[in-house]
Amino acid sequence: MAFSVQTNRFRFGEELRQGVTGKRVLITGAGKDGGLGQAFALAAGLNGAAAVGVHFHRSYVDGFDLVAALRNEGVNAFPVQADVTNMGDLWASRSYIIEQMGGLPPNLLICNSGLTEKGYSFGRALREIENEPRALRRARVRQHFMDNLAESRLVLDTKIDGFLATTHLWAGEAVYHQEPLQLLYVSSRQAIDPGAAVPGYVISNWAVLQLPTVLAVNLGRSANLVSASSILLPFVRTGMTDEYAENLKVFGRWQPRMLETHEAAAACLQLLARPTAELDQGMFELLVAGSVEQVRITWKKVHLDLREDPLEWSETNALQL
Repeated sequence: MAFSVQTNRFRFGEELRQGVTGKRVLITGAGKDGGLGQAFALAAGLNGAAAVGVHFHRSYVDGFDLVAALRNEGVNAFPVQADVTNMGDLWASRSYIIEQMGGLPPNLLICNSGLTEKGYSFGRALREIENEPRALRRARVRQHFMDNLAESRLVLDTKIDGFLATTHLWAGEAVYHQEPLQLLYVSSRQAIDPGAAVPGYVISNWAVLQLPTVLAVNLGRSANLVSASSILLPFVRTGMTDEYAENLKVFGRWQPRMLETHEAAAACLQLLARPTAELDQGMFELLVAGSVEQVRITWKKVHLDLREDPLEWSETNALQL
């Protein structure tokens, strides 16, 4: 059985339950055992959600085991297998999800799907190998270039295309059904404080930050039905990050230790318990301070302030056309 977490760690007090109690919750990228999406699903299901849709693509064994574990706890959970980058696949899941949620679309959608990169030297030449023929070096550099960009493209497609399509689908259903929808986009602290060697990851998480604003502009008068915000998470120990959990060079500049998934889930429920209007259009960064033995977790609101400065050389030499 691919289910290794302790469910009791995801049962929280009344003050944290308010944001999910009674909600129809859909979490994308929730299948992987030990992953952040799994943590969100457990936190929602074990704290009073009316229904929990567990989405996965390739992690179907883990995904079905999570659904079984939630059902054993009396949670109305159901599996959703779809590729968020395949529009036909995503659309095909629509009617099934609505049916499983009692004829209504989700009213809390957590967009969590995403991948990371193994890492590569972005914009830097490969080191030379002594006595390597020039033709062989060209072939090696070309293959390295192609492999790097294929890795980044998969990350970009999953995060950007997947979030965009998922938003388009379920915001449209919210407007059609006249049912309020709360969207929570999972981004990364590295979107605003980039780490080295993961350009696709950084760029895709930066793009996510613009989705709430773009959605509100496009919804126009219907914008009051859909609230959207993004969270910028620090390092959380998952299958993607576990190999770096003891490497202070990777995460040490941000936090004393990696968060565990139940700790990140508790922090997210604390945020979701706030009034919806307070969260709408917000970007919220999770900060970890303290010591390895006892961390202190707080939220900070992030503002990306746009500034436009006139160029004197252009103002004094304006083109007259």
